[in-house]
Amino acid sequence: MSTYPFTAVVGMDDMALALALTAVSPAVGGVLVRGEKGTAKSTMVRALAALLPPVAVVDHCRFSCDPADPDPACPDGPHAAAPGHERPARLVELPVGATEDRVIGSLHLERALTAGVTEYEPGLLAGAHRGMLYVDEVNLLHDHLVDLLLDAAAMGRSTVEREGVSIAHAARFVLVGTMNPEEGELRPQLLDRFGLTVEVAAPKDPALRAEVVRRRLAHDADPTGFASRYQAEEADLALRIAAARAALPQVELPDTALELIAAVCAAFEVDGMRADIVTARAAVAHAAWAGRDTVVKADIRAAARLALPHRRRRNPFDAPGMDEELLDRILGPDDPEPEPPQDENPDGRPDEGPDNGPDDGSDGPQDQDGSTPPSGEPQADPGQPESQPESAAEGEQQQAQAQESEEAPTEAPPAPGQARLSTVGSGSTYRTRALTVPGTGSGEAGKRSRAITSSGRTIGAELPVGEAHGAVHLVATIRAAAPHQRARNHQGQGISVRRSDVRMAVREGRESNLVLFCVDASGSMAARERMEQVKTAVLSLLLDAYQRRDKVGLVTFRGTGATLALPATSSVDIAATRLEGLPAGGRTPLAEGLLLAAETLRLERIRDPRRRPLLVLVTDGRATAGAGALARSRQAAAYLAATGVASIVIDCETGRFRMGLAQELARSLNAEYLPLGEVAAEQLTEVVRAGTARTPGRVA
Repeated sequence: MSTYPFTAVVGMDDMALALALTAVSPAVGGVLVRGEKGTAKSTMVRALAALLPPVAVVDHCRFSCDPADPDPACPDGPHAAAPGHERPARLVELPVGATEDRVIGSLHLERALTAGVTEYEPGLLAGAHRGMLYVDEVNLLHDHLVDLLLDAAAMGRSTVEREGVSIAHAARFVLVGTMNPEEGELRPQLLDRFGLTVEVAAPKDPALRAEVVRRRLAHDADPTGFASRYQAEEADLALRIAAARAALPQVELPDTALELIAAVCAAFEVDGMRADIVTARAAVAHAAWAGRDTVVKADIRAAARLALPHRRRRNPFDAPGMDEELLDRILGPDDPEPEPPQDENPDGRPDEGPDNGPDDGSDGPQDQDGSTPPSGEPQADPGQPESQPESAAEGEQQQAQAQESEEAPTEAPPAPGQARLSTVGSGSTYRTRALTVPGTGSGEAGKRSRAITSSGRTIGAELPVGEAHGAVHLVATIRAAAPHQRARNHQGQGISVRRSDVRMAVREGRESNLVLFCVDASGSMAARERMEQVKTAVLSLLLDAYQRRDKVGLVTFRGTGATLALPATSSVDIAATRLEGLPAGGRTPLAEGLLLAAETLRLERIRDPRRRPLLVLVTDGRATAGAGALARSRQAAAYLAATGVASIVIDCETGRFRMGLAQELARSLNAEYLPLGEVAAEQLTEVVRAGTARTPGRVA
């Protein structure tokens, strides 16, 4: 079946430009494409392979050595001087579920044991050398595979260290990744390795959407005929890429342009120097792409728009983006003007038409609102009084009712028959305590709880199950085969090893978990200071879940029921957004919140039985929704405890007089009890230090 033509894709100009610049100059460092599902991300990347110039390789070399400069340490070498041959450039796809052996290659175990021969079977990194490595849904790639990509990208070589044998080969490739941000973010180390990034979205214009559907249906009906209609355009684009790549060494980067690139990167406060280097390389590539022999401001503008957005994120919850007004102020017009215009033509003259955008080979600004202010900063409210301390009430219900009546006087009055709601922001996040699931699991590799995983320290050996993949326990395999050598009449070097002798290594590492937050958003939590502390704590725990590669979910309860505000997802960003906009007010349906959490965990256990859950209940323990609310909440807690789910109760009760309801709830839930003030790791450290300072014989 014919590949969908690159030039037939509609409305993805920024993505097309980024891929073209990477094809012109592989030193730019690859492209990360972020966007919602169904926006032709994978289609365009796969179509790019047909446009890449051919590659000259050494004959019979499995590692694609360049005849003009062969790798002296190539496992298939040394290579004699030979002209070699040309082959099409490769676009190697790395599946998200690939094993480590498939990525970096492996040793032929049977040959190594029986004949004493070290025979290396190359992996995907060897196949991608001097080509492109494409990872669809790169944000879902397992951490141990991410580590392999980082090592290869940093060193330009792939090294296999296994069973006492070391093999290394060149692995210089252009990394191209696509992802849907709703499914989770990338690790910052891997994100920084992508030279360019682009945000894509489906077009809003009905005419463009209709054209997309029209072309897709035409391709599906007659792939060969549809491809032939764009054959001339594809050939022209391939020639343009080849010509730009040939002209690249002759493009001049003046000192004034280099200083301007440095000023842009400094103004956007990017980390490190990689942004400056990538922007300079991309600007040179853009100049070659545009047919210029000198880098101009239009080239710098186009390069900065693609190289800087993903490097401006100060924390995982900051949305990537560019303040293009700031970029225009720094670059300015080519001709001196009192006030530089917002948009320029390629020749530096101000636009005369009101609708003309910057003609820099791109499709104009991606974001309409410019930069996004960092999350986590509370909104100033000078009219908000401090919350009053809780007073001792005659009964639990009276005190709960008094707490639920706390509200900001500046809020608009509620409609008749409705509870008053208020929304409070969060404070600055902090490093939290390490919350883990007890015992040893067997889930996906991560960084939270102990588990038997594909990476970690070897703790034993086991028989392979089915078509098992992973590391072979060499000592255990030889020990299993040794007693059978005489019966097998083996002679010569090595030993006779059969499939039944093979033992797989059992490794203990860390797994990722499902962290389900169940947050009390009732009136007893609506006091501004308390709700700000709660949101800050949960946001900090979300940041911890992001770093440990967990899935997260969010259940909230207030008024008369509970709501699944966010089903289980790998996108911690969405959870943080939902949390920031969470209103508070009304009664406390604690039982309903616990029951919804139990049902959510039951369904997730069916969908992903290997991933162990951790329930984080954030509440003050009050239950005021209906008669017998407290008793029903205890029954719901006992039901949850019977399911065996690991739980943590974070007590949000404040004030001088405390009822201790959250601590009683933790006992019913068979959960760990944690006061809100001890969620931060620094707070726990201070408590320990204070205790040791009071110990006799110790010096404070």
